[in-house]
Amino acid sequence: MIALVLAFVSALAAVGGGLLALNEKRRLNLTLGFTAGALLGLVAFDLLPEIFEISEANALDVIWPMIALAVGFLLFHSVERYILIHHSHERDYLIHTHPHVGIASSLALVGHSFLDGLSIGLAFQINNAVGVAVAIAVIGHRFADGFNSVNLMLLHKNDRSRTLKFLALVGLAPIVGVLCSFLFTPPETTLAIYLGFFAGFILYIAASDILPQAHSKKSTRATVLLTILGTAFMFAVTRLA
Repeated sequence: MIALVLAFVSALAAVGGGLLALNEKRRLNLTLGFTAGALLGLVAFDLLPEIFEISEANALDVIWPMIALAVGFLLFHSVERYILIHHSHERDYLIHTHPHVGIASSLALVGHSFLDGLSIGLAFQINNAVGVAVAIAVIGHRFADGFNSVNLMLLHKNDRSRTLKFLALVGLAPIVGVLCSFLFTPPETTLAIYLGFFAGFILYIAASDILPQAHSKKSTRATVLLTILGTAFMFAVTRLA
């Protein structure tokens, strides 16, 4: 029960972050800069350390999660190019935006949100102290997940209605994850490989999609500063949580 309550709190945090991003869409270049930094920080300070820790604890050769990272990066690159080439004019391809890409990006965050909830549930299977510690860490970066999801949808020309639907999915996913944790316990080695795959998605989204768009719309010193602040924000969240 405690796990579900904390998952609900994490859902509220994600929705709050998404609504903030939605209300600031007139300054999209600034929020995109912060989003890119936050996603980079998520990979560098959260996902990769978790991968290395799980691999070491389970005697898993870290090359397998790293292969999964490369596959995730290249798969999203290939999917994005396929969608853009077959559904966009050449001009649209050059500006690197399409609604389907925003949906694919947000679905990646939905998957990560589900794993957040699963992590909370599995942690509570160990004991309440571990469960609460994991939940605090999850809640700390859920605000950024909602914020990032909305910005990804807006970046790729999705309308407000569709954006809100995907924000709701990002919000609800950890609750579903907690519920699923009551049904099974996946091997940690599988989790490490998934995290590598997800890190590849995120790196591509941040470096190839969001940053170029942030600077193509209106490149300013503030955009660069917010990118740095976004990375620092995720560093602080992961260290403090």
